[in-house]
Amino acid sequence: MTAEELNLKDGEYTAEVTMEGGSGRATIDSPTDISVKDGKVTAEIKWSSSHYDYMLVDGEKFLPVNTEGNSVFEIPVAEFDEPMAVTADTTAMSVPHEIEYTLTFASDTVTVSGSGSGMSGSVNIALWIAVAVAVFMPVVTRMRRKEKK
Repeated sequence: MTAEELNLKDGEYTAEVTMEGGSGRATIDSPTDISVKDGKVTAEIKWSSSHYDYMLVDGEKFLPVNTEGNSVFEIPVAEFDEPMAVTADTTAMSVPHEIEYTLTFASDTVTVSGSGSGMSGSVNIALWIAVAVAVFMPVVTRMRRKEKK
């Protein structure tokens, strides 16, 4: 299924992703962050290792988007629920090796992330209440002191 078929509007989401292939030693984070812009889906693949120096998707080379910690890549996702062949190059062995993996993004797990999560509205209200109390309490205290005199 495509982003259009899933009726995904431009925005930030998460989705479960499964990985097959390789030696079984490396893993990727799931759920993963995905973004949709102009109908195109991009997934943020976070590896359990810092030794991946590039990924190949449909013949296109993608470099890590981070410089510290475990390797992170932003790669295109053409379809959900369909196995997607990718190659990841690891430098963890004596010489670099390209390893083939298959990633599958589950359409039934796509959820809105970020400000659409519902909690942020409650957090914003609580923050505004705290600010209002912090600003107005000294004013009320001064007014009460003036009344006592």
